[in-house]
Amino acid sequence: MFVGHFGVGFAIKKVAAKPSLGTLFLATQFIDLIWPLLLLLGLERVRIDPGNTVVTPLDFVYYPISHSLVAVLIWGLVVSGIYYFFKRDKQGAVWLGILVLSHWLLDFFTHRPDLPLWPSGDSILVGLGLWNSLIGTLLLEFGILAGGVYLYLKVTRARDKTGNYSLWGLVVFLVLIHIMNIFGPPPPAEGPIAYAGFSMWLLIAWGYWIDRHREVK
Repeated sequence: MFVGHFGVGFAIKKVAAKPSLGTLFLATQFIDLIWPLLLLLGLERVRIDPGNTVVTPLDFVYYPISHSLVAVLIWGLVVSGIYYFFKRDKQGAVWLGILVLSHWLLDFFTHRPDLPLWPSGDSILVGLGLWNSLIGTLLLEFGILAGGVYLYLKVTRARDKTGNYSLWGLVVFLVLIHIMNIFGPPPPAEGPIAYAGFSMWLLIAWGYWIDRHREVK
């Protein structure tokens, strides 16, 4: 899942007004933000396998540190704790922890059974495999994104023109990137996947930019 995670980040602004949209994006995408580094360090593995599922050619061979359920629960506590330490916002901290966990829960619906429950080689692997249905995946992803943006618009308003342009620019960009990822050619090799993954941080920065030009109603 890709744009659906951002949709959840948009939506949570309705119940967690204090964290910036960039912080909400960081939480909901956290385990995908650390995954590229773990790949480069050789601690986790992925391989290109066209036809692995209908939606993605990637075979997530081994990623227990970033994507096992137990590890994600720990990462959620870490993100929540760091935010609370600096902001003293208990409600926001709780929702950030939930956002980290939400990533794994949404991946559970889309991934084939490759998500480990605990961080060891003998873990049970789970996943409902929605990625084997192109239509089902598109409906879920774009539905969550649309719903999240709708809720975000309900609770925020633009302070200036940039507040509108930056928001809708991101939405269009996310849709285009997602379509290219699905219908474009597979990556040429495993290495570039990690480096491309670091570009996700630009989307987090984009979220902070948006929030500087919008305010809670």
